[in-house]
Amino acid sequence: MSDKIRSVDPATIEMLERLGDTSTMFSRAEEMKACTFGSEGSCCRVCAMGPCRLGGKSKNGREKTGVCGATIHTVAARNLARAVAAGASAHADHGRAVAMTFLAAAKGEAPGYGIKDEGKLMVVAGHFGIETEGKTVQEIAIALGEAALAEYGKQTGTPMMYVKRATEKRKKIWEEMAIFPRGFDREVVQLMHQTHAGTDQDAEHILMSSVRCALADGWGGSMMATDLSDIMFGTPKPLRAEANLGILKEKEVNIILHGHEPLLSEKIVDLATSPEMIEYAKSKGAEGITLGGICCTGNEVLMRRGVGPAGNVLQQELAIATGVVDAMIVDVQCVFQGLVEIAEKYHTKVITTNERAMMTGAEHIQFDEHNAIETAKTIVKAAVDNFANRKGDVFIPDHKKPMVAGFSHEYIKYMLGGKFRGSFRPLNDAIISGRIQGAVAIVGCNNPRTTHDDSHRFLVEELIKRDILVVMTGCAAQG
Repeated sequence: MSDKIRSVDPATIEMLERLGDTSTMFSRAEEMKACTFGSEGSCCRVCAMGPCRLGGKSKNGREKTGVCGATIHTVAARNLARAVAAGASAHADHGRAVAMTFLAAAKGEAPGYGIKDEGKLMVVAGHFGIETEGKTVQEIAIALGEAALAEYGKQTGTPMMYVKRATEKRKKIWEEMAIFPRGFDREVVQLMHQTHAGTDQDAEHILMSSVRCALADGWGGSMMATDLSDIMFGTPKPLRAEANLGILKEKEVNIILHGHEPLLSEKIVDLATSPEMIEYAKSKGAEGITLGGICCTGNEVLMRRGVGPAGNVLQQELAIATGVVDAMIVDVQCVFQGLVEIAEKYHTKVITTNERAMMTGAEHIQFDEHNAIETAKTIVKAAVDNFANRKGDVFIPDHKKPMVAGFSHEYIKYMLGGKFRGSFRPLNDAIISGRIQGAVAIVGCNNPRTTHDDSHRFLVEELIKRDILVVMTGCAAQG
């Protein structure tokens, strides 16, 4: 094993020491140097005349260009744009799945789903301009679901609805820069078109289009998915939990929920905590069922259900290597193929559940939102049945920390102003007076090419020293 400091997390350090030469993301990152041209964004694979490697000088002393004449600036901008389009597509498609399930639930076509936060339903319907007076909750929910789905197909005219919720100063900047997003699908398709060979060859223009696509992501797919999820599953409120690999229990069935969509994970939590399934687990020799989360699905069930996060994206293989994870239930995004290889060394079932995210060597049980309860029951039973197949090679790091999560912006507003006069006034006053310098969000993944969790920890410590509030989500919140 390398002498490099791989992590600042004690559970991760212990697991990596125990695994030795076993292939993990950490060992593979050390064995494989990052591609220089890829790191610089200077490799172009857009057309069949390439691939072209740019950078440096050609034989005649001029800057290297692609066969087509594309400069390194154009190529690097194209590569970044394609990454932006892929990321925006992932979030938008997540939002689309939530919106489709929301509409099906509103119509009574998705048993097991319903409206848990009627107050937020009314608020969000108001943002969309939906008339609520004299209408039933079901009628309002149907109208909201239809309006949400319509956001995807917008082509021209008014910008996406959620963009209008930005501050006036910010909207003015976007308007001056002509980057108001029009619709999810249009922005992604247009950006991909711009990166096609012989199309947009102005690096700055490509980058500005990337910004517009990114705005469609953050101020569209992500925000809409959050609102609709809150309405269906409940808006988060503070609750206690424990975090890190130490939450796993040797004598219980352990199920890890990993991915990004709450549709499946909510039903898994319902079934796994039901008396019926707990008794079934006991009939198989277990003392109960423990749930743990990884990545954003973990955050979803943490914020609403109190399920402890077992780790972040770089700990997914390590969770399996404890030898006590009976099933890792995955949906989309950040679920890495190395899971199958390490699962073969233990007994863990890696169960994919989404038609958009298959994995060679994993077991697939397609999740059907219209038959969610039965599908979830099948998946949980598969995990329980696998408890008897443990190989005895068990090691759970004795590291876990208590935490309080669930601070939605609605709850923060209530916390600062009360039920009837919810307000951010105390926070605003503290910032105006200089007692608090502001608020910063830290979001996103780790990278095994750097020290796991170290950059997140460093940022948090330095920001707090400077009287800056820190809000965290994504894998940054699971360190």
